[in-house]
Amino acid sequence: MELEETRPVGRPRSILAGKPTREEAPTETKVESSRDRAAKRAAELRGHLGSMDEGTDDFFVPPEFIPDGWSYEWKRKTNVGMEDPAYQVALARMGWEPVPASRHPSMMPDGNKYQIIERKGMVLMERPLEITQEARDIERNKARNQIRQKEAQLSSAPDGTMTRDHAQARPKINKSFEAIPIPKD
Repeated sequence: MELEETRPVGRPRSILAGKPTREEAPTETKVESSRDRAAKRAAELRGHLGSMDEGTDDFFVPPEFIPDGWSYEWKRKTNVGMEDPAYQVALARMGWEPVPASRHPSMMPDGNKYQIIERKGMVLMERPLEITQEARDIERNKARNQIRQKEAQLSSAPDGTMTRDHAQARPKINKSFEAIPIPKD
């Protein structure tokens, strides 16, 4: 009886001999150089950083991210590291809800790890646009009423004194908008 060569079961002879098999033959793949990879990443960063000399707005939300019929605003979540639950309740009562991070994963690192979009103690919140417009109208009317009240106070005179109907006694109220000069050091 002849003795057969012993080798491990399942291994081709060519591997044992140090020769690559057909399946293991090296394939030609183009390895990207570190310079090419750096240039590609730099172009990608410039695409979303913009001009680095003017700084970045940490709270910028691209307008195309905001769904039709909705408004986005940054609202305070913490103040000096402390949460304010009463303020959060007031926001919820006014219709504000946190924007889920899953909707805009590019706005948070590790998109699946975070539930909401937060930056520097602020949280991105949303509510229907028509509610936001109504709230802005109410605030605008309040501001106008305050101005009217102050104008009325300036124009009126205390009881027992002369009226301010005369041109020399009438207060001069200027309602124009002008640029404030900035003093040079």
